[in-house]
Order: sequence, then structure tokens, then C-alpha cells
Amino acid sequence: MNYLLPFLAILIWAGNTVVTKMSAGAIFPAEIGFYRWLLAGLLFTPFLLPQVWRNRAAIRPHLGKIFVLGVLGMAIYQSLAYFAAAITSATNMGIILSLMPLMSLALSIAWLGQRLTYGALLGALVSFFGVLEVVSAGQPGVLLHQGLNAGDLMMLVATLAYALYSFLLKKWQLRLPPLQLLYLQVLVAILVLLPLFLLSPKTGLTGHNIGLVLYAGLLASMVAPRVWMQAVHRLGPSRTTLFFNLLPVVTAVIAAVVLDEQLASYHLVGGVLTLVGVLLAERWTTPVRR
Repeated sequence: MNYLLPFLAILIWAGNTVVTKMSAGAIFPAEIGFYRWLLAGLLFTPFLLPQVWRNRAAIRPHLGKIFVLGVLGMAIYQSLAYFAAAITSATNMGIILSLMPLMSLALSIAWLGQRLTYGALLGALVSFFGVLEVVSAGQPGVLLHQGLNAGDLMMLVATLAYALYSFLLKKWQLRLPPLQLLYLQVLVAILVLLPLFLLSPKTGLTGHNIGLVLYAGLLASMVAPRVWMQAVHRLGPSRTTLFFNLLPVVTAVIAAVVLDEQLASYHLVGGVLTLVGVLLAERWTTPVRR
């Protein structure tokens, strides 16, 4: 039963990648990015604002770090994904996003003194070739002439932002209740994205896009993080994180069913290589130097 919790979170987040792709053309990226967090913030407030107020003395010293986390994990990551969705496929987005644990591990090795392992070295190399296979549509030589697809590039930057967010969470170890920390980051995202929302052209909420906003605001922003936190509490962070490796597979399946995206051979090859690379980095922990 406990293993259903992280799988449910991954299922929701994979579905959100498809929802992000579906939002392209239905609503402007700045709109859905702002509406998503505004909805989550409004629904969280009655329950969490009193708790945050009572805990304000413990929260105050960490406000600067909370702001950075909110900008990286909520504002930059998801906003870039919405812009990328207009140019690249949901399948590509899921495969690129699967690099996040490896990027976070690399940051930990570089700045937290975590030991460099053979798995991290080989995994980084294998995953690099996997992503290269995907973003070049199976023709790496084409990248030398045409460059990287703008949508794939934005998704790589978004994934790096989320990896940095995960790294800073680990580095700072903020001793605050997880839901309160999540709520404060949501408030940061609302404030940061408000100017972009005001300056952006507007589609407005319609029958065609309100379901996308509800999915992103309710399931992806509120339910999935809560379920993931519960999974970490019951299974531990190491076992829970392994489920993140299912994200590209689940995303590709949902995209094929819902969006009728065709799975090409380069998706399969690149996806498998990326997954193998991440698993090598996580499981082969023999240090390069003892």
C-alpha cells in the first residue's frame, strides 16, 4: 500500500506534463502559471495561514531562503515548462525532466562534498547520450548545424532549476513543517509571477482551459506534493526517489493515449539510456577515491 503513494504522485506529475502540453494554444503560459499557484494559494490559506502565523518566529530567519526556493521550484521551473510546451512534445519534456535526480546529485558532489562515485560518472555519460538522442530526434549530427530545439532547451533549463531547488532543500535542511514550507513557496510564486501575468496577453478562463488550470492547481500543486511527502515519511527519501525514474515512461504512455503522440525509436533508445544513467548514478555508489 505504501508503494502506491509515490506512484500516485508520479502519475499525477506525469499527467501534469501532458496537461502542460495541452495548455499550449488553449491559454497563455503566463496565465496558467499564475492561475495555478493562485488557486493553490487560495485553497491552502484557510488551513495553513493560521499555522504559519503561529510559527512566524521560526519562519522569519528563513524568509530569504524560502524566497529562493519559491522562485526556483515554483516560478521558474513550471513557467519555463509552459513556454516549452508550445515547441516540444510532452514525451520529450518527460525524458528531459528525468535528468533532475542526476543534476541534483552532481550539485551535491560539487558543493556538498558528497563523494564522487563510478556510478555518477558513468551515469552522467550514459544519460547525456540518452538526452542527446531525444533532442536530436535520433540524428545527433543535426545539432551541429541546426542547434537545439528552443523548447527542449527551455525544458533543460527548467529541469536544472528544479534540480537546484532540490539541492538547496537538501543543503539548507529548513526545519519547518513541510506543508507550511510548501505554502510559503506558493505565495512566493504568486508574487513573482504577478508582474508577468499582468504584462502578458490574456485568453481568460474558458470551458476549454479551466480543466487544465484545475488539474495543475489542485492535483499537481496540492495533492501530489502532499502524497509525495507522505511517501517520504513512510518509505524514506532514498526508496521514494527511485519512483521518480518512472516519470518519463508514465509521461510517454499518457501522451501516446491522450495526445496521440507517436513513440519513435529515438524516444525509446533515449529514454532507456537516460533511465539507465540515472539508475547507475543512484545505485552504483563505489567512490572513485577512497
